[in-house]
Amino acid sequence: MIVALIIACEVGFWVLLALGLAVRYLLKWRRTSVVLLLCEPVLELVLFVATAIDLKNGAEPSWEHGVAALYIGYTVAFGHYTIRWLDGHAAHRLGGAPPPRKPPRYGRARARHEAKLWLRAVVGGAVALGLLQLAVWYVGDSGDVSSLRAFQWVAIRTVGIYGLIALGYWIWPKKAPAGAEEESRLTADKEHVRS
Repeated sequence: MIVALIIACEVGFWVLLALGLAVRYLLKWRRTSVVLLLCEPVLELVLFVATAIDLKNGAEPSWEHGVAALYIGYTVAFGHYTIRWLDGHAAHRLGGAPPPRKPPRYGRARARHEAKLWLRAVVGGAVALGLLQLAVWYVGDSGDVSSLRAFQWVAIRTVGIYGLIALGYWIWPKKAPAGAEEESRLTADKEHVRS
């Protein structure tokens, strides 16, 4: 049941996002689009409540509960970022706005961008760890919580690997081709001004 609900929440996320952006840029109903986009967190709340009810009804903690926690953590950390990114592209394609700015590709500016994404991963990992720990406490000594503990390690390893990748951009920054050095410097200056 939990796996089906995770799939339904993922499909619901993309359906609500597509509807919200279509209503905003094709029908020009900004308020309606905001309401549709604000329904996105409700999906995670439904998944969280359903997982808690499943455990309360005596379900043995399993990998499905772990995946649910990881999914919620990912959505909390990267959901708004994804919506904002797609909104910029929809505004360009459907609303006549200028193309959205691409993330920096070279040098320290790229390293800063990757570090910010890693911080999002840390937030997502912390949410997943917290939800999994709440589930462990909720189940208590009456059930086998080894699968929940295993998914806590999955969250920690994922954040660690992402951190190593981000660190790699600092240690070995990608050098811009000869013609792109000026563009990279300007992007870095803009990033520095906004920070």
